[in-house]
Amino acid sequence: MVLVLLIGAFCTVLNQTILSTAFPALMNAFNISTSTVQWLTTGFLMVNGIMIPISAYLSSRFNTKWLFIIAMIIFEIGTVMAWLAPSFGVLFAARLTQAVGVGITMPLMQNIMMLIYPPEKRGAAMGLNGLVIGLAPAIGPTLSGWVIDNYSWRWLFGMIVPITALVIIASFFLVKNVIPNHHPQLDWLSVVLSTAGFGSMLYGFSSVGDKGWTSPLVISTIIIGAILVVILVLRQNKLDEPFLEFKVFESAEYTLATILSSIVMMAMVGVELVIPLYLQIIHGMSAFHSGLTLLFGALLMGIMSPVTGTLFDRYGAKRLAVTGMFILTVGTLPFAFITRDTPTLYIVFLYAVRMFGISMVMMPVTTAGMNSLPINLIAHGTAVNNTLRQVATSVGTAIMISVLTNITNNHKPAHALLSQAPLQYKSKMFDATLMGYHAAFWFAIVFSLLGLVLTFFVTSGNGIHPRIGNADIVNSTNRKEDQES
Repeated sequence: MVLVLLIGAFCTVLNQTILSTAFPALMNAFNISTSTVQWLTTGFLMVNGIMIPISAYLSSRFNTKWLFIIAMIIFEIGTVMAWLAPSFGVLFAARLTQAVGVGITMPLMQNIMMLIYPPEKRGAAMGLNGLVIGLAPAIGPTLSGWVIDNYSWRWLFGMIVPITALVIIASFFLVKNVIPNHHPQLDWLSVVLSTAGFGSMLYGFSSVGDKGWTSPLVISTIIIGAILVVILVLRQNKLDEPFLEFKVFESAEYTLATILSSIVMMAMVGVELVIPLYLQIIHGMSAFHSGLTLLFGALLMGIMSPVTGTLFDRYGAKRLAVTGMFILTVGTLPFAFITRDTPTLYIVFLYAVRMFGISMVMMPVTTAGMNSLPINLIAHGTAVNNTLRQVATSVGTAIMISVLTNITNNHKPAHALLSQAPLQYKSKMFDATLMGYHAAFWFAIVFSLLGLVLTFFVTSGNGIHPRIGNADIVNSTNRKEDQES
């Protein structure tokens, strides 16, 4: 069952970044602009972020097995649509359809892993989960570049279709109903507030790169989204059966874990975006080769996630988190001093060091936070944690790209110099661009340092809630078996 879940989740999460180097090919295929093609990723991430909070209700309301199968079928439909898309409109609709499936499967897999393993073995289980969540998006750009260079962009989707079909077939035989179900009353107003609030915020932050922070559209969507989310939180505290249980933040360990994992995501995804830009613009690399430089670090993180999960079960989260954040900070610092002559191998090594540090923090801290919650709040804890990480990713990316753009624009030479002294203009433009990269990396360093300070407040041990033990897991499983009978 775990193998089926991992393969299915890997296919779905891979689609977050699978198009990152395919945009030029798609622009030529459909004769569309850069701002238009960006919506294939922006829209995907927005719908994905909207569905994650809803997943807490769905996992409580519906049979685990059938919820996973239906989510994978929805994802498969979207993938087939994208593979055969005759127009950009169909491709965009396909991406939104895929995002619905991804928004359900990703938190659902995490919930299942937290429930089918006893608390003292959850670290290793969540390490496998981290292998998927960390590795799949990281290899997306490299895989995308290789497919685009050798085949049609359609095979980015076509290669996933048979794998997803096999997962769906295997799910009928191997996936079991493991999450306790009841019939919570759905508060539709909360659904509307969650969808509009998180969707508006994600749209606002994702638009910063194109429109800038001073854009009325960016400012208004972020403010409106924040207001709606505040209203959502206030409403949940008054409901007998909240749509999204924010009482999870009553656990200090969970709150700290959520903040730390969000900071790590901001430091990771922003740098993942900036490094390929640096390699393409300063070193003149192709999209494929710039993505390839990130592959070693991604593979290292994938290999280390199960290892650090096992270490968490043995030693707890604090020592891993402190060591990991220190490595992340030290690995990020040299990026603030890169030049136009910095060797590519040096970039590959530093990026791998960063990913090694992230693997020691991300899933161990998240697992410790989830362990601090009683079983009935795990689904809500997963939904809240994943939603805030999604928002943090958008915020971190928006800030790094805007810092990079603004610093570069403020220091670039006057346009008149281009006709007077072209070589001097080119040299000064390179210098201005490098200053932008330095500023963006300093932002990542500051957040890494903030995360390092917070790790000292992580409690020792693995954070297991006092009311959770093996007996609770056994009793819960027995109740599920009774329900199935």
